[in-house]
Amino acid sequence: MRHFRLLAACALSAIAFAPLAHAQQGQTMTTSAPAAAQDLTFERVFASPSLNGPAPRAVKLSPDGRYLTLLRNRADDRERYDLWGFDRQTSEWTMLVDSLKLSSGRTLSEAEKMQRERQRIGDLKGIVTYEWAADGKSVLVPVDGDLLLAGLDGSVRKIEGTKGGELNPKLGPKGEHIAFVRDRRLWTSKVAGGEPVAITPEEANANVHWGEAEFVAQEEMARFNGFWWSPDESRIAVERFDESMVGVVTRAAIGAEGTKTYDQRYPAAGTPNAEVSLWVMSPDGSGKVQVDLGADKDIYLARVDWAPGGKELYVQRMNREQTVLDMLKVDPATGKSTVLFSEKAAARHWIDLSDSYRFLKDGSLVWWSQRDGFGHLYHYKGGKWSQLTKGDWTVTGVVGVDEAGGKIYFTGTKDDVLAQQVYAMDLKAPAKLKRLTELGWVNGASMDKSGQTLMISRSSDAQPAQSFIADTSGKRLAWIEENKVSGAHPYAPYLGSHRPAQFGTIPASDGTPLHYMMITPLLEAGKTYPVFTYHYGGPSAQVVSKGFQGALAQAIVDKGYIYFAIDNRGSENRGVKFASALHHAMGSVEVEDQLAGANWLKKQPFVNADKISTFGWSYGGYMTIKMLQANPGAYAAGIAVAPVTKWQMYDTTYTERYLGDPVKLPQVYEKSNALAETGKISDPLLIIHGMADDNVVFENASAIIAKMQGESVPFEMMLYPGYTHRISGPKVSKHLYETIFRFLDRNGAGSGK
Repeated sequence: MRHFRLLAACALSAIAFAPLAHAQQGQTMTTSAPAAAQDLTFERVFASPSLNGPAPRAVKLSPDGRYLTLLRNRADDRERYDLWGFDRQTSEWTMLVDSLKLSSGRTLSEAEKMQRERQRIGDLKGIVTYEWAADGKSVLVPVDGDLLLAGLDGSVRKIEGTKGGELNPKLGPKGEHIAFVRDRRLWTSKVAGGEPVAITPEEANANVHWGEAEFVAQEEMARFNGFWWSPDESRIAVERFDESMVGVVTRAAIGAEGTKTYDQRYPAAGTPNAEVSLWVMSPDGSGKVQVDLGADKDIYLARVDWAPGGKELYVQRMNREQTVLDMLKVDPATGKSTVLFSEKAAARHWIDLSDSYRFLKDGSLVWWSQRDGFGHLYHYKGGKWSQLTKGDWTVTGVVGVDEAGGKIYFTGTKDDVLAQQVYAMDLKAPAKLKRLTELGWVNGASMDKSGQTLMISRSSDAQPAQSFIADTSGKRLAWIEENKVSGAHPYAPYLGSHRPAQFGTIPASDGTPLHYMMITPLLEAGKTYPVFTYHYGGPSAQVVSKGFQGALAQAIVDKGYIYFAIDNRGSENRGVKFASALHHAMGSVEVEDQLAGANWLKKQPFVNADKISTFGWSYGGYMTIKMLQANPGAYAAGIAVAPVTKWQMYDTTYTERYLGDPVKLPQVYEKSNALAETGKISDPLLIIHGMADDNVVFENASAIIAKMQGESVPFEMMLYPGYTHRISGPKVSKHLYETIFRFLDRNGAGSGK
């Protein structure tokens, strides 16, 4: 379960206003509205062009650094992306691949549909990924099941022998081969031409897959690939998994035109996972050797990496309990492995997987760990560790490494937990950190492989995401997307009514400060306003940040609501102790902290204490139900979208990470579930669920429906036939939010606007 954010308009956040110690001190009362203001509607929020302006994806530099490429969405269709290129020498943009002109119209395979769903890009059309060829003269572009090589000269060539349904195509590092998955097997093809060759066997057992990532790797470990080229392209490491032992869930994708059923292998908590193995072979499939992953077969294959020179393979193996992660050093010629080091979770905590590590050419490793209580960088060399960053803050990601210059670039919360910045550090003098980005913005970044050029994205309170190329000092060299909100920018007509986010802290019961965010309408003296509270509440997510919160939040404020969110104990980027509050205790302190936010709101003179509603999606939907059970009357109404109601029905990896094994700890699950106390719900409740949800399966909704009906507890429901966990699209999103706010009006919790 990964965080589904209500305001998913922008991947970045940004700083805006100073925190409020007390609302009475920080809130400005005024009676006049700004000029040229237009109120936002839900219809406009979800229509094209996007109010965020251009939203480039997958920004990359060519191998020689001359060209910058990205996926840019269309003004007339915000979900369709084309491939564009920017020549840094001429400063000219060119559309390299027009997704409409080259579209075959072919339906994606079920495997690709489900992978896109788990990547949270299921609604996107056209080009969703691409890869530069090693010579820097062409780009591999999958479009509607076809594999195309697009040249910088405008030429486009289809890869021979691709029949559709190819999954995760990847060029070899030298550009001689391409590999992809089709029909549960891994295939390779020579880029120069020729028919593809299946390099893994055709298994009689339909539950055996080669070259793919198993369900929980995709959904819970953010690993979507199941094969890895060696740097010299002489070998390829390949995952094989067998899910024969995994339980079957018959998923009914109930749509408007009928029902399709799918037998989905879904490993529910406490039940068997797929059995995973790792193999190394040549590009033609010869010389297969199996990697020794140890005697215990009930493990997670977390990450796989080749050493820069290709002489070693490194495998991160994690135990089923997710408390120990072993770094294995593998001889690719024999498959023999040794444990290089082990990372062990703190008591009452778990291993947080990370991609914030880099293997260096000198054989050392830059590694992210929470061993001192916060996520920091360490250097492992010659069997010895040295800590590179330290303090009560978190490194949120490694951006790049300049090995020649001895520099590491990363993002972190050193200056503000609500507004990450980009930093540079000298490997030999790590105490001297240099911030490369401006305070007042929240920044994210990526970097070329040599560590010479930064691609920075940033946003601020009233400025959607901007992106630019920068040198290693952070100096902007050229805009990728300036995206300035003026003139013809889609959000410009609404800037006059844009309301700033304000921030502060509320103490938890143990005194821990909890960060909140609040956006109010233009307040009139003596008037009180309803509150729309958005929460997620689960681990590994942070809701409150000082950035552009998206047009949807502004549309809610334009309807006359105060928009409010608070990060409870258990949320991200506050250290191990803060996160550990949810260990074997879901539905406890996070519920308590959200209720503390509601109690604080009720004391504010501008809040209508009888009209505080709460909304959550996924884990947040579960939270809505638990909050209404914990304190009836605290909220005027609650909305639960795609809620987990019984944790035994959710997947192994996520659930056991936090709650443990349900066979060994049944009492933990019973207390954490949302079904036992449905009889306590007395406030209006709206349950929403997509009827084709493969993540929080629909049985979660039917379980609480049956329980509440059996207890004569009233509730309302809205179902979306054919929709999965996201329930999104221009028309259906408008319908969903209008349904929510009609529900609030109908139950006396709305603004009536």
